Amino acid sequence: MQKRHLAILGSTGSIGTQTLEVVEANPDIFEVEVLTAQNNADLLIEQAAKFRPNVVVISNEDLYDKVFAALDPLDIKVYTGEKSLVSVVAMESVNMVLTALVGYAGLIPTVAAIKAGKHIALANKETLVVAGELVTELAQKHKVDILPVDSEHSAIFQCLVGEFHNPIEKIILTASGGPFRGKDREFLKTVTKAQALKHPNWSMGAKITIDSASLMNKGLEVIEAKWLFGLTPDQIEVVVHPQSIIHSMVQFEDGSMKAQMGLPDMRIPIQFAIGYPNRLKSNFPRMDFAQFPSLTFEKPDYETFRNLSFAFEALKVGGNMACIINAANEIAVAAFLRDEIGFLAMSDLIENCMKKVSFVRIPTLEDYIETDKETRRLALEFV
Repeated sequence: MQKRHLAILGSTGSIGTQTLEVVEANPDIFEVEVLTAQNNADLLIEQAAKFRPNVVVISNEDLYDKVFAALDPLDIKVYTGEKSLVSVVAMESVNMVLTALVGYAGLIPTVAAIKAGKHIALANKETLVVAGELVTELAQKHKVDILPVDSEHSAIFQCLVGEFHNPIEKIILTASGGPFRGKDREFLKTVTKAQALKHPNWSMGAKITIDSASLMNKGLEVIEAKWLFGLTPDQIEVVVHPQSIIHSMVQFEDGSMKAQMGLPDMRIPIQFAIGYPNRLKSNFPRMDFAQFPSLTFEKPDYETFRNLSFAFEALKVGGNMACIINAANEIAVAAFLRDEIGFLAMSDLIENCMKKVSFVRIPTLEDYIETDKETRRLALEFV
């Protein structure tokens, strides 16, 4: 296969570091052109010294001098500031952009990459949550592939390979249930961030781990799936699957169902996305069915974990409602991690913003940007 020249946005995070593991194992297939980080200058320097990209971006301008001093002797260009992300994704030497930035920060660079004709390996689900209609229309216009990296959406995509001409009856997104599966609201009133950060199956960054505990991550995935696969809300179902072995399923119009299975290892969907359409050989651990004699499934508790209900409501309402939910959730999670609000208060904050932020039926990119700002202002007042 033709060598892929990658820009990895968010290279020091969980997805970014695992992507570099895949790259290191396949040096004949992947070349790193761009690495970016927000604040982790030390790891960015270490990665750049090892993979020798053409360019690095440290978004925090206060850290520019440190990164420049370390990498200039290696003839690696160093840029800083959020606007630099928009420039580097359009570099001629880049032909695929993996977006692993956290939250809303991924939207503008991803839009810029699509406009520059770069294929996208999407680990930043918030890009489609915030502006799914706009982003998918741009991708069609510029003939750009958006390849999902989330394990659930990768599973759906893998189930659809060879089936794209067959209509989907519905998809079933699986959820582990997080650390609080089966708990009631009384229990959740007093949970701590330390408890919420102990995910039973996956090792992830703090923000996505809290989202998993509140089921907001699954809600965001519901919205992302609508745009990735062109679905209606009633074609999307969520089921709790505590073992996290079946990553998601597709049901077709004849009643047949396909499921993608494997150990919970993010390197598998990462490798599938950046290597597509080829399945690259790996030395990842293999699944032993004897270790999983029982795979179980149950319905989500929509009343206790209200964030999942909010996501389906946003799909039905449309407009900028998903953008409102995303911005409110980012403020809520940050406040919870600072011990400023309780676990259940995160949902109260989101619901408050859904009721009070200006609704726009057919938003432009500028509307999404303004909605994000307005929501964050209101959410911070709630905190």
